[in-house]
Amino acid sequence: MRISSIVTILVMLLLAAGASTLGAMRAADFVEKRSLVDVSDALVANDHAWTSVHVDGLRVELTGKAPDEATRFRALTVVNSIVDAERIIDSMDVVDAVAIKAPEFSIEILRNAMGVTIIGLIPASTDRDQIVAMISGFESGAQVTDMMDATDYPAPAKWDASLRFGLNALRNLPKSKISITANRVAVTAISGSIAEKRKIEADLASRAPQGMTLVTNITAPRPVITPFTLRFIINGEITRFDACSTDTEKSHATIIKAALAAGLNGGTDCTIGLGVPTPSWGAAVASGIGALKDMGGGSITYSDADVTLVALDSTSQATFDRVIGELEAALPEVFSLHSVLPEPVNIDGTGTGVGPPEFVATRSPEGQVQLRGRVTDARTRAAVDSYARARFGSNAVYGATRLDEELPTGWPLRVLAGVEALAELGHGSVVVQENFVEVRGVTGNPDASASIARLLSEKLGASQDYGIDVTYEKKLDPVAGLLKPAECVDEINTVLLDRKISFDPGSAELDTGGRAVVDRLAEILKGCNKAKIEIAGHTDSQGRESMNLNLSQSRANAVLQGLIERRVLTTGLAAKGYGEATPIADNDSEEGREANRRIEFTLIVPEKVEEEDSALEQMAEEAVVPGASGDETGAEADTETGETTDEQN
Repeated sequence: MRISSIVTILVMLLLAAGASTLGAMRAADFVEKRSLVDVSDALVANDHAWTSVHVDGLRVELTGKAPDEATRFRALTVVNSIVDAERIIDSMDVVDAVAIKAPEFSIEILRNAMGVTIIGLIPASTDRDQIVAMISGFESGAQVTDMMDATDYPAPAKWDASLRFGLNALRNLPKSKISITANRVAVTAISGSIAEKRKIEADLASRAPQGMTLVTNITAPRPVITPFTLRFIINGEITRFDACSTDTEKSHATIIKAALAAGLNGGTDCTIGLGVPTPSWGAAVASGIGALKDMGGGSITYSDADVTLVALDSTSQATFDRVIGELEAALPEVFSLHSVLPEPVNIDGTGTGVGPPEFVATRSPEGQVQLRGRVTDARTRAAVDSYARARFGSNAVYGATRLDEELPTGWPLRVLAGVEALAELGHGSVVVQENFVEVRGVTGNPDASASIARLLSEKLGASQDYGIDVTYEKKLDPVAGLLKPAECVDEINTVLLDRKISFDPGSAELDTGGRAVVDRLAEILKGCNKAKIEIAGHTDSQGRESMNLNLSQSRANAVLQGLIERRVLTTGLAAKGYGEATPIADNDSEEGREANRRIEFTLIVPEKVEEEDSALEQMAEEAVVPGASGDETGAEADTETGETTDEQN
């Protein structure tokens, strides 16, 4: 009986334990399924379908690859809102981050009377302390505010060269903004005068590194024009301004409208400046130009409030009187009109003719000045000679004047004014007579005619008659005259078509003819704007290959050395010998061998770099009017070749 009871109790305990275990297993399975469903639904609802959920009892494991760390964290936060953090196993990965693109390095430097501010991003390898120290040395006590950031990325290839150029440009520009990137420097500055503006532009253009784009916007304040001068001429088919000054854009438009109506076929530029004698300047000039047209030709000169109208010597007296009367009535009261109906002018130009007495000054393209004709006395001759030597150089002046005590009153002043006008010309002549001064020649200054007109009006008097026939030539202009690489090689080719570089037989010594050619090439290269040129030496196939290679290298070196001796900057020049490797003709004939013995000049244009402007560059471009940009380039290097041959190998 007792044994039976014990067995019954044991069976009941076993049944209860089994039921409890089964219940616990069912409860755990319910929790797993519920957790899996709830977590999965929540992840999908929050755009995290990339995540996989695995449930093992109370533990919830998350797997999958998140696109970035922030997304992984957001997925983890979603799951944590459903189950306790202790139950979550984070097995998620993050997709490998794409390498971060190097930033665009740029600096903007602002300089004014208050100091210098530097803003921008530079490579960590750039010594910012050295930049600040260099700028501080520009002006004693200048305050330099450093707002640069640095990052540990390698500096671009041309960064250091552009930075040095920009800092050197800043040195001489006390009121400026310099924007610098690896391939581009933009310079915005204020100069003190038009002449200073041109000098700054020429200096920057000559020093710009090869392959760097230079953008300049150099402005000058409105000049004070003394005397305030305008000169307009109509002579046959020629209708132009010799000088044009005005005070406002509106006045400029009025003057140009009148000039076009008179048949203007020259430039329409006028200098807008200070010093106008009256606000009615534009209307007064328009009246004068209209009168000159009605007269049939001549010249009209405004020098402050003095107006001189010189008719053509073929004008009838009746027409002259009528037009002058109408112009006197039209001009505002402030103006004083002087009118001239001249006798025919006979220009001998020798200073020794039988006509009216003359003084003649000439300037050759080489800069040699000759003074001929008549002067009043020995004292005047000495004064004119000394003044000419001071303007043109002691060794450049040859005096051959003769004395004439019966010359008209004021002759010395007219002669000195003529010599001063000659200084505005690259080459040309000045003829001085009692009633007329003629200036004729070529110049590299686009404002030379205006300067000469202003000078003669001031020195001789507004009522005096003179003629100006001055031609502007770009190649004489120190700014515009710089040859682009393509123009440079064209000039070289032109020379080499006529003459070749030649050497002493079997050597690398330039002969007399070869030295003369190198002289001419040196002149061309001095006017080239940062041209990169390879001087290549070539031989025929006679002799040992190694000897020909050495000879070609020696000859290329000799040409390079010859250019150095003639003070050609050699930054962009390189000499290389190719021996007999690149013939251009058959070596079996004497003619072919001579063609293969040659020196080639190959101009290499750098590849164009396409890049987006940085934020600082975009800021600079709002204030910068692009000027001449860098060299014209293509996607691939382009070459143009000038070729010459030697006499023999």
